[in-house]
Amino acid sequence: MPDLRIHRDHALGLARAREIARDWMADAQDRLGLACQCEPGAEADCIRFERPGVSGELRVSASRFELEAKLGFLLGAFKDRIESEIEKNLDELIASSAKA
Repeated sequence: MPDLRIHRDHALGLARAREIARDWMADAQDRLGLACQCEPGAEADCIRFERPGVSGELRVSASRFELEAKLGFLLGAFKDRIESEIEKNLDELIASSAKA
């Protein structure tokens, strides 16, 4: 069972959602040191990510972002803060994309 489960609906379409996911992945790699791997699909993409203490995936479809992550013992103590930061980051990416 994942420790973090974040879902966001959107009306951006798959192409724009993929761009947002790529931006999120680049930020996660640079700022958080996550090793990310994108698995594109016809209807949705899946970005798997991991580093010591955390692993999970971000699923991206034409109408939804779904992030699920499992936190290790040490990061589990910061679950609320981590969840809040991910939500804020994803919401900002969606909002800025909707304006473009």
